[in-house]
Amino acid sequence: MVDMENGRSLARRKNYVIALSSGVVLAVILGSCVLSKDKSEAQSVVDEFVSALNEGDAAAAAAQTSYPNAAESAIQQMFDGLNPKDTTFDLTQFMDLGPKTGFFSVAAAWRFGEDKEWNYQVQGGVRNLSVGWRISWDPSILAPDMGSGRTVRYDRTDAAPPRVFDATGALLLNEQTINAITLDPATMPDPVATTRRLEEVLEPVAPLVTSDMMMAELAADPHEQVTAVLLRDQDYLYLEEDLNIPGVIVIKTPKLITADRRITTPLLDPLRNVWQANRDVTAGWAVHLVDPRGTLIPQAGFQGPPGPDIHATIDSHIQLASEEAVVSVGTPAAIVLIQPSTGAVLAAAQNNQAMEEGSIAFEGLYPAGSNLDLVKKAAALQKGVDPSSLSIEEVDKAGNQLGLGMNWKVPGLDHQTAAFTAEQSGVSKVMNRKSSDLPAVTPFGMAMVAASIARGSAPTPVIVHGQPGSTEVEAEPLPAHVNDQLRGIMRDSVVRGGASYLKGHPDLLAMSGVSGDDRWVYGSRGDLAFAIFVADADGGDRAIKMTDKLFREMAKPPN
Repeated sequence: MVDMENGRSLARRKNYVIALSSGVVLAVILGSCVLSKDKSEAQSVVDEFVSALNEGDAAAAAAQTSYPNAAESAIQQMFDGLNPKDTTFDLTQFMDLGPKTGFFSVAAAWRFGEDKEWNYQVQGGVRNLSVGWRISWDPSILAPDMGSGRTVRYDRTDAAPPRVFDATGALLLNEQTINAITLDPATMPDPVATTRRLEEVLEPVAPLVTSDMMMAELAADPHEQVTAVLLRDQDYLYLEEDLNIPGVIVIKTPKLITADRRITTPLLDPLRNVWQANRDVTAGWAVHLVDPRGTLIPQAGFQGPPGPDIHATIDSHIQLASEEAVVSVGTPAAIVLIQPSTGAVLAAAQNNQAMEEGSIAFEGLYPAGSNLDLVKKAAALQKGVDPSSLSIEEVDKAGNQLGLGMNWKVPGLDHQTAAFTAEQSGVSKVMNRKSSDLPAVTPFGMAMVAASIARGSAPTPVIVHGQPGSTEVEAEPLPAHVNDQLRGIMRDSVVRGGASYLKGHPDLLAMSGVSGDDRWVYGSRGDLAFAIFVADADGGDRAIKMTDKLFREMAKPPN
């Protein structure tokens, strides 16, 4: 009897426990549903905010905040100021603090390139407002310490700039401050008075800058600032006190310029390319917060080391001699000199007429005319045929042996040497715009021919020591006996042929070339090869006389 009662009691207790357990589970489930519903609404706002940041959508992210207008402006500034290659935002924590508030953490990773990454964590709150759940807007939810009117930006940082030296070790280029003397219409009450006064002030250093010229430029763009002249620091400091003229402002900019202002060459921009590549490799980086006064507050980054100085192949004495020679004619003209033993480009000069057409010394393809006579001779001697029977492909192949059409890749330098077919040149690239006659050559290409004959094989061109050119074109050197015959032809040209005007210069090998009204001379003397080009020459001997002047200028002691 007792056992039966005990059994019933145990059964009732089990049923009670089961019922109680079921009730607890149901209550937990129901409670969880209520809590999950609230949590889901709050967290979904944060999820959408993070997702919009990952998509770079400032408006969509701002819409999830309590102050969309201010938030959108700040978010857009952040993306514009940092301009990353890639960025990731991750919701790392969300806590429901009740039916009205929540808390979250976000991890951010901004990537600006290899080994350039800014990582941080931010925290924020979310509230249930009358319009629904919204993130409480505070700029610090974007990045640490972003409040108080601060903005954020990515900056490149550079150490001390490298210098560029010439072949003799003299300073060729360095970074200096350039002062742009600028006319600002917005602050100029009397343009006539301003430009007349500025003309007087600039006359000692820039006599060609006149009031009429400045007025014409102001009239062309009435509401735009006009640069009257660019001055180096030494000239600017001489005039600084007198430049306090209404409407005249000075804009200072660092620029890589020649230490000797007499040097002007189409090689300057290629050397600037090499210099810039040097700086790019060693550049550092920084993320800065910027307060309203412009104070920079570093957040992340690394200061790069100074890049090595650059040693150009230009010989300043030869360069200046080339400049003196090239201005002796009144039509476009160019000179290129190469050291055959090394391929070093020692000088390149163009007169003003040529500079207006671009870098014709390296990229100006002009109809070759008789310049290819030696190339054809080399091809004919190797095949044992008459030059007149050669195909253009056979001439092209011999040209490769002499440095033409080799497609050299020279760091910093855009150039061509020759084009034998339309496929090689695109014809439209012929820079003189007078003719699409092919084959065509550049002054640089003909200097390579002269250097190849002097050396016995095509040298690898280079404008910066330690950074030689490269090519994928295979070209065997000319057989020695063929090369010797070419040298003999060049020597005979100086002794008794078309270049005999130059026979007073010892050990000179040279050939003159003609194509329409264009005149050429190319050759070598010792370890110096050269090419001289005069377009639309007003006399048949213009290039010959320019060559003579070049060697006479080179013979003068360096100044």
